[in-house]
Amino acid sequence: MSIHAASLDKCPPPIPDCLTRSSSIIMMKRLLIVIALCCYAITPVIPSPSLSLLPSPSQPHNSTTYPPPVTLVPNMEDSKKNGECLEKINEVASLRCAFELFDANFFNDKKILEIVKGVKELNIPIIRANRKLVASVNGGLHNPSVLVFNPEWSRDQPQSIGKRFHYPSLIGTKRPKNEEDIAFMSVLELGELIKTKQITSEELTRIFLQRLKRYNHVLEAVVSYTEELAYKQAKHADELLARGVYLGPLHGIPYGLKDIISVPHYKTTWGSKTFKDQVIDIEAWVYKRLKAAGAVLVAKLVTGSLAYDDIWYGGRTRNPWNIEEFTTGSSAGPAACTSAGMVPFAIGSETAGSITYPAARCGVTALRPTFGTVGRTGVMSISDSLDKLGPFCRSATDCTVILDTIRGRDPGDLSSRDSPLDDPFLVDITKLTVGYLDDAEMEVVRVLASKGVNVIPFKLNYTVDSVQGILNFTMDVDMLSHFDKWQRSGQDDDYEAQDQWPIELRRARMIPAVDYVQAQRARGKLIQEVRETFTVDAFIGNATDWEKVCMGNLVGLPVIVVPTGFKNISNPPSSGSQRRTTITTGIYAPPHHDHIALALAIAYQSVTDHHKQRPPINNLGPNDAIPNPPSVTSPPRLLHF
Repeated sequence: MSIHAASLDKCPPPIPDCLTRSSSIIMMKRLLIVIALCCYAITPVIPSPSLSLLPSPSQPHNSTTYPPPVTLVPNMEDSKKNGECLEKINEVASLRCAFELFDANFFNDKKILEIVKGVKELNIPIIRANRKLVASVNGGLHNPSVLVFNPEWSRDQPQSIGKRFHYPSLIGTKRPKNEEDIAFMSVLELGELIKTKQITSEELTRIFLQRLKRYNHVLEAVVSYTEELAYKQAKHADELLARGVYLGPLHGIPYGLKDIISVPHYKTTWGSKTFKDQVIDIEAWVYKRLKAAGAVLVAKLVTGSLAYDDIWYGGRTRNPWNIEEFTTGSSAGPAACTSAGMVPFAIGSETAGSITYPAARCGVTALRPTFGTVGRTGVMSISDSLDKLGPFCRSATDCTVILDTIRGRDPGDLSSRDSPLDDPFLVDITKLTVGYLDDAEMEVVRVLASKGVNVIPFKLNYTVDSVQGILNFTMDVDMLSHFDKWQRSGQDDDYEAQDQWPIELRRARMIPAVDYVQAQRARGKLIQEVRETFTVDAFIGNATDWEKVCMGNLVGLPVIVVPTGFKNISNPPSSGSQRRTTITTGIYAPPHHDHIALALAIAYQSVTDHHKQRPPINNLGPNDAIPNPPSVTSPPRLLHF
């Protein structure tokens, strides 16, 4: 649909295409009504072909196609009013085209003019006042919405708030002889090495910083190294331990943060060239929790630009298992770096697939927790009711340790809460009934059955057929509210991938408030139906099926992504390749039952070793050569400081 501009001789512009293409009697009658309402001075006279608005009387009249022929000629003294009349006709016709964009073309012409008058006099001043109050800064770090989503299904008061988990003991863990083996140890194993003083935090920090710099030129997964901060935190951890102070399993353990999470004195770029020099002097809540536990931040890791997919201002992050593939999902850096042994664990985020997709692609274990489990103060916001932070790790056990550290109420995040999770290490899985969907990886089903779990075929039923649309409305409108200034100032023209946020958010500008609210009501119906049909303790199914991604995020379900095997890449080189395609599945649980999903994943991984496999980043094969890495002391390629 297009609306033509007025001609240069100032004649009234033609009627928009959306009207001229229609020859219906109704549309013609509307024009005649407007003429009658606003142009009362026009007088019918003898037909004049040069001034006819409709077919002349000399033309044959078909009553099924045209209304009775009318020819109008203005009185000379009313020529000015006639010009105004024709302009009014065109204005209403153009407005009607605009109203069609909102599916609101049920208003008559008089009501349309009333609406326009009210919008100009009332709505626009209010809109501009609100923008000035809360939308002058991008990112959604301040002034969160007071409309808070609560995924809770039960009204019962939680019983286990504040209780910490009991981690398995790894007494007897020995330090490996080479650093490659150290790099792929689990968090609990590394913690035992530090606790028993077989390695210092400073040594461990050096190992992981070197690996980050060695492989980043291939994977493009690091935005900035927090080297000075890392060695400072590592030294402090070693000094505490020397004084007999041990903070727990994360004491002295290096890690990375997705670069939407703010850390004072370091750039938080959100992956966008528009914000690549941005420094936010806020300690994100999740960073505070990890710092208090003694963890050592070694790098800010790649997020797709403004947390969308894997394209960022410095390139596009690659999959360590197959460097010809990209990671998919905006938690690209956390997934790639954990997979490649560049960090023991990392924190990513998900609004709609940004934990599950890159975890599945890169073959790591990752948890998307129940909405509200981890506080988001200091984190760039897409959607107040969808955003979640979660860990990327080597194993479900590590995910459990990290979740236990970062969960809990954040005073700056109204949606966060003290989640009533039971201890995953104490769950009796033989008392659980677990469903499996048609797309579940059956090895997981068989292993859990062998360990005493009651596994049954299952299907999650709901009648809501607009799940993906509900998520798009919710995510896009919320995102636009946080990047209103970015769009209005034209900064979206500089975005790295023009077919992503720019197009979506321009369309979001046209979503009426009433239809956004209707989407939330439909979301409520979805939640109710999922709750009623979720008749098992957990279910196993594909973690990257888009319908399940949308449904799970709208409802607030936790899911853990579990590696279950590998297959050959498509079209491998004739001489062979070490590259592989990872196979994963998801274990889903009801809201605030993350411990069930974690317990099942821990049980599965206790007798399998898919999660322990290492990507062939050092040995890809004759046709998979990695470019020579830069010196570990030189700045890495594609980093813009």
